[in-house]
Amino acid sequence: MKTIILLAFSNIFMTFAWYGHLKFRDQPLWLVILISWGIAFFEYCLMVPANRMGYGIFNAAQLKTIQEVITLVVFCGFSVFYLKEPLRWNYIAAFACIILAVFFVFKKW
Repeated sequence: MKTIILLAFSNIFMTFAWYGHLKFRDQPLWLVILISWGIAFFEYCLMVPANRMGYGIFNAAQLKTIQEVITLVVFCGFSVFYLKEPLRWNYIAAFACIILAVFFVFKKW
């Protein structure tokens, strides 16, 4: 559970680092790159321990799949609440297809 919580928080930082600057398109690119790197530092401070703690409980493919699902959930919220973009039905359908990967990765065959 600790792994998933750390991954969720790291994703919040990651999403702001990668997409937060889109609201500040009037700022110079070099400035938003530096700010993004600063934010990404905190992402790595959470992501690395999350993966270290989780590896062994989960295998690498399972960790990556968990990470992607968390990324989609965080990004949906970010897109709607921060960027004020609508969440369209086709985005949800596409994300559902990706979430289907969880079944395949975690299923004991």
